[in-house]
Amino acid sequence: MGTPEGVVPVLDSLVSNPGIDVVGVYTPSDRPKGRGRGVEMPPVKVFALERGIPIFQPTSLRPEQAQQELADLLPDVIVVAAYGKLLPEVVLSAPAHGCLNIHPSMLPKYRGPSPVATAILDGENATGVTLMLLDAGMDTGPIIAQRGFTLSGSETAEHLTPALFQLGGELLLENLEPWMAGEVPAINQDAAQATLTSKLQRSDGEADWLLSAVELERRHRAFTPWPGLFTVWEGKVLKLLDVAPLPPESDEGQNPEPGRVVAISGHHSSIAIATRDGLLKIRSVQLEGRRAQSVAEFLRGYPAFIEAKL
Repeated sequence: MGTPEGVVPVLDSLVSNPGIDVVGVYTPSDRPKGRGRGVEMPPVKVFALERGIPIFQPTSLRPEQAQQELADLLPDVIVVAAYGKLLPEVVLSAPAHGCLNIHPSMLPKYRGPSPVATAILDGENATGVTLMLLDAGMDTGPIIAQRGFTLSGSETAEHLTPALFQLGGELLLENLEPWMAGEVPAINQDAAQATLTSKLQRSDGEADWLLSAVELERRHRAFTPWPGLFTVWEGKVLKLLDVAPLPPESDEGQNPEPGRVVAISGHHSSIAIATRDGLLKIRSVQLEGRRAQSVAEFLRGYPAFIEAKL
């Protein structure tokens, strides 16, 4: 049971193991794509179709018919990876060896829907992945195994997510047979140490220039690919596609108000935006309705952007 591109490595690891029979893939319904341009299939479905695996897309697992359909598959184990739906108790108890969830954090830290983005936002030096037995709560079930992952400080959520789920797939394969044999214990989480993440909203991506340049760069990485980091200029959304905090010596005595666009070292092809603490260098952008551009190319068309107040 899974949805986004980032969890395809988990399904791939199961399919690639000759001792495992994947009897079905559960994923959400296809979604409308754009304006009258057909539908978009969840990436997990695309992968399953290519390999001839039966696909199930119930809008809910609460109806008796959907539950019976699942029971008819006679699953030994259900593997869940970013499926996006809470499983009813009858589903949790359907497989003989339970529902195993791969969660991209070191539980009980960062429970909930956005553990990867939140770890980046918090400037963590390390994160990890947890293999757990699902219960009725939100990532509250007992832990079967964990593995840490050191962060360099340059990761985006787009690249860190599949890396963690790749690690999770390996952890799953290492523990699946011992778990089914009763050789691996499930250890209850320490609820007192739990932290909870929240679902990302598009509004999270709008740059708040009262934050520091370092914080905004983290937001850029945490919100890539969605919702991204963006600002509004002359009534249009301007996506900030490539950014970097400048070292303090780059200020050169400047003390512009937060949100002011400034030229760096007098070169009008290199700009930064002032924040509460430091300058955020902007390397490439995309103005609403236009293609992505380097800042130098953008400024040739919009020289008035320099000294603008965002």
